[in-house]
Amino acid sequence: KQWYQRRVAITAGSPIINDIDEGAMHEAAKLDEYLVPIRLDIDLEGHRLRDTLTWNKNEKNLTPVQFSEILVDDLEIPGAFVPVIANIIQTQVDGYDADTKALVENSDHRVIIKLNVHVGNTSLVDQFEWDISCPQNSPEEFARNLCQELGLGGEFISAISYSIRGQLGWHIKTMTFTEAPLKAIETPLRTGNLDKWAPNIENLTDQEMEKKIRDQDRNARRMRRLANMN
Repeated sequence: KQWYQRRVAITAGSPIINDIDEGAMHEAAKLDEYLVPIRLDIDLEGHRLRDTLTWNKNEKNLTPVQFSEILVDDLEIPGAFVPVIANIIQTQVDGYDADTKALVENSDHRVIIKLNVHVGNTSLVDQFEWDISCPQNSPEEFARNLCQELGLGGEFISAISYSIRGQLGWHIKTMTFTEAPLKAIETPLRTGNLDKWAPNIENLTDQEMEKKIRDQDRNARRMRRLANMN
């Protein structure tokens, strides 16, 4: 089987982008951005596609089908992938709800975010606290800064922001059932268990990476089941 795991670049030279009315683009720019984490894991016609991305739920000028056509053309994989990718994107967009409007700004709604991100044979493991109620907190900006500090490639940015948004959605959906909030912050500096709050980067063999990915997929399915039960 052939594996594909890389990003598609949608440029101004794309026929789809060139066909969009300039006025429609200006109107779309006025809408709030509502990014949804999307995960693709498709095995079809001897090809396997794995990818993560974020999709703007308020996108008006690019449909999941159009995006899928561009991605399939970019990766040079069979056209049968187009409806499958489009359906996965639409299903995950429709099922995602991370509305934080009910949270009081400046209140303390911290949750623990755990990263277990793999690109190629490089693995990043990290954890940190994230305040859901702060509208200035941006997973994309955080991911860019983290990758710059750690010297990681651009594909980690998309993977990290996907992971953060996915976990935030789960935390928001299950917040009503949370038994105990995190302790109030008394000092900005941690004094204990420092090792588990620091990023760890490993270069793994193909076998080690496959095992990590299997374990991660199993955990992701468990979290989705718990969220659906709640």
